Amino acid sequence: MRPAAKYKYLEREGVLAFAHRGGDRRAPENTMAAFHDAVGQGYRYLETDVHASKDGVVYAFHDDDLNRMVGEDVAISTLTAAEIDKLRVHGDHHIPTMAELFETFPEARFNIDAKAWPVVEPLIALINKTQTHERICIGSFSDKRIKTVLRGVGDVCHSVGPLGGVRFRLAAWGRLPIGYRAGALQFPVSEFGVPMVTPASIAYAHKRGLQVHVWTINDESTMHDLLDMGVDGLMTDDCALLKKVLVTRNLW
Repeated sequence: MRPAAKYKYLEREGVLAFAHRGGDRRAPENTMAAFHDAVGQGYRYLETDVHASKDGVVYAFHDDDLNRMVGEDVAISTLTAAEIDKLRVHGDHHIPTMAELFETFPEARFNIDAKAWPVVEPLIALINKTQTHERICIGSFSDKRIKTVLRGVGDVCHSVGPLGGVRFRLAAWGRLPIGYRAGALQFPVSEFGVPMVTPASIAYAHKRGLQVHVWTINDESTMHDLLDMGVDGLMTDDCALLKKVLVTRNLW
C-alpha cells in the first residue's frame, strides 16, 4: 500500500506516470512539442532537467553541451539567453525555459533535475518568483545540490540523492528505523549490477513513508513487473505505452 503523501505534489490516485524529458518517442526530448504531446495524452507529471544560461535563465535541457541535440560543440552555460533562444533542436524546436513550461502547463507538476551548480540559484529564484512550490519535486545526482535548493525554497517535495540512495539501501538491508524528509526515492531498476528496486526495498520504503519512482522504463513487461511489486510511479520515454499499461490495470 502506498504511504500517505508527505507533499501535495505526490497526492494522486493510481500510479504516478511521469513523461521523462517530456517523453521523446513522438517529438525530441525536452521540447514544447514533447511536453504538449504528453499533456495531450493526459500526463500531469512531467520530468525534465534544467541548466542555466550565462545570464541566469533556467532552461529545460539535459546535456551540459549542445552537441547531441543542436549540433554545436559548446556548453549551454556559456551562452546568454538571447543566444540560446536562437538555437533549434533538430532544426525545428526552440529550447524552452522552465518559466515557459510553468506558464504553458498550469495543471502540470514537474520533476526537476538540477543538472549543474550554475542553475541552482536561478532555479531557486524562479521557484520563489512563480510560487510553484507545490508543483515541483527536486531531484539531482548531487545530494548537496538538492539540499541547497531546499534551503532556498523551503521544504518542497524532493527525492534522495546518490549518497542518500546508498544510505537507504544499507538501511533497508538492516531494516533500520531511519526517518526521511524526502518524499520519494527515484531509482533505476539496478545500478552497477546491484538491484535498486525489489519487493523488500519497496516494502521498507513504504514503512518509512517514502514513495518509490523508477526510471526510465520503456519496456512493457518491465512496467508490469514493477507494478506487481508495488512501485508508486514510473518514468518513461514511451508515454503511449505506459498509459496503455496503466489503463489495462485500472491505474490511470
